[in-house]
Amino acid sequence: MALIRKRRLTEQQERRMQAQQERRQHDLDDSQQIEGLVVAHYGRQLEVQALSVPEQQTPPVVNEGEPEPFWRPVVQGEIWRCHTRTNLELLVTGDRVRWQADSNTGLGVINAMHPRTSLLTRPDRYHKVKPVAANVSLIVIVFAPLPVPSPQLIDRYLVACEQADIKPLLVLNKSDLLEQNDGLYQLLDEYQALGYETMLTSIGNSGSTQGLNDLKARLADQTVVFVGQSGVGKSSLINLLAPNALQKTNIISENSALGQHTTTTTKLIALPEGGAMIDSPGIREFGVWHLDVDAIRSGFVEMQDYYGTCKFRNCMHRQEPGCALIAASQNGEILDRRLKSMNRLEAEVREKEG
Repeated sequence: MALIRKRRLTEQQERRMQAQQERRQHDLDDSQQIEGLVVAHYGRQLEVQALSVPEQQTPPVVNEGEPEPFWRPVVQGEIWRCHTRTNLELLVTGDRVRWQADSNTGLGVINAMHPRTSLLTRPDRYHKVKPVAANVSLIVIVFAPLPVPSPQLIDRYLVACEQADIKPLLVLNKSDLLEQNDGLYQLLDEYQALGYETMLTSIGNSGSTQGLNDLKARLADQTVVFVGQSGVGKSSLINLLAPNALQKTNIISENSALGQHTTTTTKLIALPEGGAMIDSPGIREFGVWHLDVDAIRSGFVEMQDYYGTCKFRNCMHRQEPGCALIAASQNGEILDRRLKSMNRLEAEVREKEG
């Protein structure tokens, strides 16, 4: 009986809490609700750009001889520090929200989040899935001759793009360092043959650029995320695409040939041509342990027609006789390195599953 009373009480509490939340939402003065865009995340506080203004903003009345009190009006386009209601899920850069401003303190509170069109996630150092950015329409995967690119890392990004249902754009930066017959041209051609969009860019020491106008045109009216190894020139590209971004840049470490991390906070940066970039902290590895085997395989688009055609239903696509993927690789129908890349990513997932 005690258990039954406890369960009924819990259900009653849940109904009461839900009713209180509905009343609170109903009681909110719609005239004071503001449309906003999360442009940066700082722990418990977020920076929100005002996309609208309240219907009425009444400054305080100051009597003669009294000191002028602090009062900040809401101006469209300005950035406000905001807290979030406790009932909201974790917000990230790129989220569209509704919020209210307290002009007496210069702070705001986020009351609701609009539905997301996409959510980019990645595992953090504690092996938990961490949301990175919301409402992204394009992921720009940047690589360069230096540091030496890892095709497997690029494949990881592409798997993540397929899983998030976000279009990727492969950008080979620092193309001025390429030799005439450089193997990276072939790598770019291989991805282009798979249906991925590619582009060449470079930023010369003299200030000359290559491919920047094409990149600007492609990013117009998009919300994009730049990803890639540190040192490939993401921040330099961002500085040119959005001069007001003021991103820090570092040189390549002579000892390790790896880039130095320069970005620490995920921020949204407006583009002059329209749209925005979400600059995410640089990473050297992009884990996919949180995905299952089917998700990994769906990330290799050229292999879809071969799945289910192997001799054995439980084929691992490694050395089994009658494997359709191995045969396709030997016949040049798919790239052997891509098959090996898929196998390595699957092995990581299976090892995690134990």
